[in-house]
Amino acid sequence: MRSFIRTRSMCEWEDFPAREGFARDALRKDERLSPFLLLSEPGFTAAEQRRCAETWMRGRIAAAAAGRESLGRQSVRKQGSRIRLGYLSNDFQEHATAMLLIETLEAHDRGQFELHAYSYGGADAGKMRQRCVEVFDGFTPIGGLTDAQAGQAIHDDGIDILIDLKGFTRDTRTSILALRPAPVQVNFLGYPGTLGSDLCDYLITDSFVTPRTSAADYAESLAFLPHSYQPRGRAATPAAPLGRASAGLPDQGFVFCCFNQAFKFTPEVFALWCRLLNAVENSVLWLLAAPQAEGNLRNEAWNHGIDGDRLVFAPDVGQIEHLRRLQLADLVLDTSPYGAHTTASDALWAGVPVVTRPSATFASRVAGSLLHAVGLPELIVASDEDYFELALALARDPGKLAALRRKLAANRATAPLFDVPAYTLALEDLFRQMESRRRAHLLPTEIGALSGAAA
Repeated sequence: MRSFIRTRSMCEWEDFPAREGFARDALRKDERLSPFLLLSEPGFTAAEQRRCAETWMRGRIAAAAAGRESLGRQSVRKQGSRIRLGYLSNDFQEHATAMLLIETLEAHDRGQFELHAYSYGGADAGKMRQRCVEVFDGFTPIGGLTDAQAGQAIHDDGIDILIDLKGFTRDTRTSILALRPAPVQVNFLGYPGTLGSDLCDYLITDSFVTPRTSAADYAESLAFLPHSYQPRGRAATPAAPLGRASAGLPDQGFVFCCFNQAFKFTPEVFALWCRLLNAVENSVLWLLAAPQAEGNLRNEAWNHGIDGDRLVFAPDVGQIEHLRRLQLADLVLDTSPYGAHTTASDALWAGVPVVTRPSATFASRVAGSLLHAVGLPELIVASDEDYFELALALARDPGKLAALRRKLAANRATAPLFDVPAYTLALEDLFRQMESRRRAHLLPTEIGALSGAAA
């Protein structure tokens, strides 16, 4: 399994077609396969991703049964005036999840909600860590606790709604969720898919990433926000960029950009990018630094008849500098089936349009959700060929691209994607509905309003 993941990160694609067969064989045999891995494998449906998640957690849920029963016998629920929210993560520091969520946490109505953090990540001395510590009423490090001890701590605090921000991403502790330490548990933001049965009651989403018709593919009840499910604040307004040379880019020529991690790349998507490079003279492809993959990607470019030096790799930098340099890109190209999430909202905040081709899975549809939330649905396409044609048309028509950038710049001031107060109110309304149903002894069900972005 580790070699499987490593070869994706290295963009070693010689046996790429065989990997789908490997994963399908594991699913057929009901063998454990990392659900996170399946998000980036082409050809798998959301229903198959659910099956994978449930197989992955089946043994752990069974092992947690005794602890779950023990917690269930302890009655410490506190009927206070404020709803107690518990946020569970190891990313309360300089991490994409914290950067997306921090302004929403700070905007929570403290007269209505009491905020608790349960952190199993390491502490650092950064400003984001300090903001995270300060925003919560209680910040409990649980990294040194067993799952049972952590579950007991959450239970003893009388948390009404436990919100998991990790899912099956790196260093997750989903086994804490299996103990059911809170009466309502929520899958939110950190993982673009279902966690399977018996872990969370609700998945916070929107009507584009999970259309109502896809509800059976998710074990959780869908909790719809009116616009994009992803929070994105207005802080860290990017300064004017330095010249292209400062970023290692040529002074002239079109800059296609994708700052998604290399494991999201596929041979099919990279072939489309090479077609674009071939069709647009003097263009370059600007990618995030990936030391283990760069040589393979340059070789792959040569295999498509493209000079490998037309791939420019950007070093990893802090968020402020990243947003500043990102403005130098002309057009962001999304990946599929695991698309841009934070990288897409970063691009839109920096004023750079994003072309995306969603499929049927949550992970593939996030950039489309974000584009709806900034008023640019025309950048969402239905096929690989449409993706190529739209990107090519924008690269060849500076006026059309400039008009899109002006529209994006004009929309940013009022776009729902960047409206933290409105987003927080909508999120809080979902939490109130969850708690109201719980207190009325009603089972979880679909809540929230569908927007016009359903597709």
